[in-house]
Amino acid sequence: MAQPGNRVPVRTIAATIGMVLAAVLLLLLVMQTRRVLVWVLISLFFAVALYPAVNWVERHVPPRRRAVATLLVFLVALLIIAGVMTAFVVPLAREAAQLAERLPELVQDTRNGRGPAGELVTRFNIDEYIQRNDAQIRQNLTGLGSPVLSFLRTAAETVVGIITIFVLAYLMVLEGPQVVSGGLALLPADRADRVQRVGADCAKTVTGYISGNLLISVICGGLTYIVLAVLGVPFAGLIALFVAFADLIPLVGATLGAVVATVAGLTQSLTTGIIVIAFFVLYQQVENHLLQPLILSRTVNLNPLTVLLSILIGVELAGILGALLAIPVAGVIQVVARDIWDSRRGRLKPEPTVGEDEVPVTEAEGYTADKSWAGDGRPRPNSA
Repeated sequence: MAQPGNRVPVRTIAATIGMVLAAVLLLLLVMQTRRVLVWVLISLFFAVALYPAVNWVERHVPPRRRAVATLLVFLVALLIIAGVMTAFVVPLAREAAQLAERLPELVQDTRNGRGPAGELVTRFNIDEYIQRNDAQIRQNLTGLGSPVLSFLRTAAETVVGIITIFVLAYLMVLEGPQVVSGGLALLPADRADRVQRVGADCAKTVTGYISGNLLISVICGGLTYIVLAVLGVPFAGLIALFVAFADLIPLVGATLGAVVATVAGLTQSLTTGIIVIAFFVLYQQVENHLLQPLILSRTVNLNPLTVLLSILIGVELAGILGALLAIPVAGVIQVVARDIWDSRRGRLKPEPTVGEDEVPVTEAEGYTADKSWAGDGRPRPNSA
């Protein structure tokens, strides 16, 4: 039973209630602004990745001004993105026009059981299924208006998000040195040096992840092009480029690319489609359990088991975005945890202690002038 003199002060109760309410309000604010927070997080990710390039351009390219260096780097990045989109859009538009011209012929061949699609329809009796469910199929097709509008709205939001991320990343890189310098100026000198050192290690982790992930995507795209070219699949280069970009998503990226490559293979022949499926099944196992743990463990300095576990946890928590950010986040956590360990537990104490109470050795019973101690941490008895 509590004594009357041990009552909790009203100020303490009010402070506790205030902290709980502040935590709830902060959680609600995060939930309401989660889309913007995701944009900021992705912008920060790209800003850290481009930061070293901007620093290099600022040091080596006249007039050696931060604004000019940032503009040049982002213009190059924008040109690369535009080039990649052009490599996708132009062949797809040309292929779509050809498909529109050949569509009546393809439909007629399919109905007559000719061609790869016709063989599939005949073998699996798809034509009979279509005839039996013709009314339901037409009804489903007429109800596609809402999904199309939803897709268009999502596409518009995606475009706005990409532009916002690009602008935020640009401003972060441009104003980064001033913000970092201002923040470090508020800290003591020794603490500022430590924060700067840890921040540099975290940036190296993010840059290493990007370079490692790009290397894996190049390997995936190259092997895909070889397989599709050998099998004679049309537009092998374009499909391989799509697979390489889809493979930037850990674990599931190769599967997304495999769907497109398999459909292209099935248009060639059923055998070609089966070979493409077998290739991707084999490659995805190799990538998930060999390439990613091996390459990313060296570029991010993470244990291969930690790499795999971080990807699985990221996918479970945040889906595709979690898969993209899981490895750099795990690397940053490792850098911070290692620094905390080194500063608190991993370094020698200024004053050696003995026992659970951490009694200084100079005050412990049995301390000798030659400072000799037993291996278990207890002082040896005085020989006198």
